[in-house]
This record gives sequence, structure tokens and C-alpha cells, in this order.
Amino acid sequence: MDLATIGGLIAGIFFLVTAILQKGSLSTFADPSSIMITIGGTFAATLIAYPLTDFIKSFKALSLVFKSKILNEGDIIKKIIELSNIARKEGLLALEEAAESIDDEFMKKGILLIVDGTDPELVRNILETELVFIEGRHKSVRGFWEKIGEFGPAWGMIGTLIGLINMLKTMNDPSTIGGSMSVALITTLYGSLLANFIALPIANKMKVISESEILLKEVSIEGLLSIQAGENPRVIEEKLKAFLAPSLREEISKEHDVEEGEING
Repeated sequence: MDLATIGGLIAGIFFLVTAILQKGSLSTFADPSSIMITIGGTFAATLIAYPLTDFIKSFKALSLVFKSKILNEGDIIKKIIELSNIARKEGLLALEEAAESIDDEFMKKGILLIVDGTDPELVRNILETELVFIEGRHKSVRGFWEKIGEFGPAWGMIGTLIGLINMLKTMNDPSTIGGSMSVALITTLYGSLLANFIALPIANKMKVISESEILLKEVSIEGLLSIQAGENPRVIEEKLKAFLAPSLREEISKEHDVEEGEING
């Protein structure tokens, strides 16, 4: 589980509820009609904007923001160095057996292309084309949540207008003005919360996850092509570390030094 997502949700709810309770009660901010207008209206508009299959797929992708990252750049580089050592000692065909233990379908596909003797340029083209489509799918899912972030405040404003119309119709009865005005403002609150507490943070987390995954796949492509070219594992490691931030490069170098020390010791 991604503790940042869970922690953010819990902290956000805590601060909201605490702030409300300090000045009033939660029941003041609970209004079924406002929920129907804002939440229901936003998802109805999103249904119109997207095909049903994309709507369902984007909702299922919500689980990604609750999952912790399985692999990082360091893990990928270690795996590639391991594969390059196998290739240098036993030949490229030995990578086929090594590929069976890899869960990453993208890397496995690249390895099998190399084992099949595919031209390096064609291997790069195939993997980069797949990468473009992966990035496109990520962008589509992210766009879905960004669209909800756009529709939420708009439907909150629609609810506010409905509340104001109802208020104006009953201006001859001053006792109803406060209630109608309150309902009108609650829809704006719901719309803002839906956008800024749920939809846009989800879209941003998906963007971060997508960028990380794309980077890992770019590292994989360069690593696999270096293996295919028969480059030295140490050279491959230095080349792939160019993709990383300085702090990560140092971390990997330290781990590498420790591992070499353990082997030599």
C-alpha cells in the first residue's frame, strides 16, 4: 500500500472534520440533494465525455494510487547487470531461461527479441513503439481524473445556481432564505472538495507513477540494447546511471561496492 495516499486521505479528512467541529456540526454540511447534484452530476457528465469502456477502465486504474511501487531504477539496473553477466558468460541464448523469472512483461519481451536474433534497430523500434502506446494509455486515464477535476467545481456552481433560484422564489418567506443559501454554498464546497481533494490529486499521483514507469522502461531499452551489443557490465551500469538523479547514482554505487566487498571478502 502507498502510505502517502492513505496518509493524505486520513490527514485531509481529519483536518476537515476537526475544523468543522470546532465551529459547528457535521450535519450542517450534510445535504443529500447537494451530493446528488455535485457528485452525481459530475460522474454523469464524465460518462457523456468518455466511452463506457474507458470510463470503467479509468475507474479500475484508481487502485494504482494505493499501490506502492514494486520496482525502482536501482532494481532495474541491477537486473540488467545480472542479465549482462549471464550473456557474457553463457551467450545471448542463455537469457531465454533468465527471462522466465522476470515479471516485467516489457523487459521480458525485449529479452526474447534479443534471443530470437532480432536486429538491434528493430528491437529499439518495437520497444519504443510500445512505450509510446503505454504513455498514451497512461495519459488517457490521467485525463479522465483531470476531467472530473474540471467538472466537479462546475457542477458545484450549477448546484449553487439551483439553490439561489429556489431562494429567490421564496423571498417572500425570510425563514427559508438561510436554508436555501446554505444548500447553494454546500454544492460549491462539494465540487471544490471533489476536484481538489480527490480527482486532481489522483491525476497527479498517476502522472508521477507514469513518469516513473516510463523512465524504468527507457532504462530497460538502453540496458537490453547494450547487452545485445556485448558491452561490459560495468560500462552498462555507468551508462544507465546517467538516467538517474545524483542521489540515486551514489546509492547504487554504494550498494555495488558493498556487494563486491562481500564477494571479495
